Amino acid sequence: MSERRDLPTTEQFAAEMKRLRYGERFRRSLWSTVSGLIVAAAAAVLISTLLLPVLRVTGASMTPTLQNDQVLLCNKLADPAHGDIVAFYYNNKVLIKRIVGLPGDVVDITEDGAVSLNGVMLDEPYVSELAKGECDIGLPYQVPENRYFVMGDHRAVSIDSRSVTIGCIAEENIVGVVFFRVLPFAQIGFM
Repeated sequence: MSERRDLPTTEQFAAEMKRLRYGERFRRSLWSTVSGLIVAAAAAVLISTLLLPVLRVTGASMTPTLQNDQVLLCNKLADPAHGDIVAFYYNNKVLIKRIVGLPGDVVDITEDGAVSLNGVMLDEPYVSELAKGECDIGLPYQVPENRYFVMGDHRAVSIDSRSVTIGCIAEENIVGVVFFRVLPFAQIGFM
């Protein structure tokens, strides 16, 4: 009779089975959640690396359009066009400027900073103050093949294609076309 007292009752056995099933369901649910988060994080990293790089603005060369510490998204698949803001590699840094001239275009800049493209003066509402800036290239300047002539919107302080230091940027150095502002939240939206 003492042997029977050591055996669990039917209720105890059912409760233990319920506890074991709950533990197994919890482990499966936890594994499913963790693996889902890992896959989502890996997908986000791949998308941001291969298609939509995320960049932070540093400096004042693109004011008033872009401010220091804003966070932007770029589109790696977009073809750069006149007026687009692009991010590009220069000396292991990523710079952000506006495309003024495409390959083959002729860019000219007057002494007061007005820019003409292929003989037509540009209307640049994004520039608050015209300035010739640091310009040591021969003008008028024809943009070489597979290169882009870029300028910052804050022309007085921007060092860009007007300087032989940077010059025209190579097509393969372009990270992407800036198309969306992520931060600050008050300014979130398409560019």
